[in-house]
Amino acid sequence: MTVHYHKGDLPADIDLGPRIAVDTETLGLSLVRDALCVVQLSSGDGDAHVVQMDRSSYDCPNLKRVLSDAGSVKILHFARFDVAMIQRYLGVTLAPVFCTKIASKLCRTYTDRHGLKDVTRELVGVDMNKQQQSSDWGAETLSQAQLEYAASDVLHLHILQDRLTAMLEREGRMEIAQACFDFLPTRAALDLAGWPETDIFAHS
Repeated sequence: MTVHYHKGDLPADIDLGPRIAVDTETLGLSLVRDALCVVQLSSGDGDAHVVQMDRSSYDCPNLKRVLSDAGSVKILHFARFDVAMIQRYLGVTLAPVFCTKIASKLCRTYTDRHGLKDVTRELVGVDMNKQQQSSDWGAETLSQAQLEYAASDVLHLHILQDRLTAMLEREGRMEIAQACFDFLPTRAALDLAGWPETDIFAHS
């Protein structure tokens, strides 16, 4: 694994291909209170690009270009949160998207354990280290441990997509999964607009 650490933006000439694993690190889990600090990406080649945001401006045209490319599928785990964060801070709507957490919930109905660590352990055979999950992502310079943690969150998403897609197709659930993925930008917009928990489809 090689981790490429970029402050502010990606290099202008970067090409991550047709499938890009994406994750974010933030100061917390509130879309209203907590800032976007880091975006990490991988093309599935074993390398990861970790971009530390300039939170004074969020001026990162190369990153925005990669994320907004409609010709590449963005693979995320619990995409609802990351799509909303990127939408809020970078003004980019991620699409098309494949969410490995939604996929897991639709095809791994024999378990209620759908966290990235659990899904990766079962389907890839890798036991991820989550020790840096709650560290200070707003630090001026990220530590090596933080960089390795951020990278690990995107390194296995391509193979997870492949294996979950096979399971979804086997169970005849790929079409409904795709409909869920397509709805994610709208779900994120509802979260940002103040309807995070309300089921707008409910009778009352």
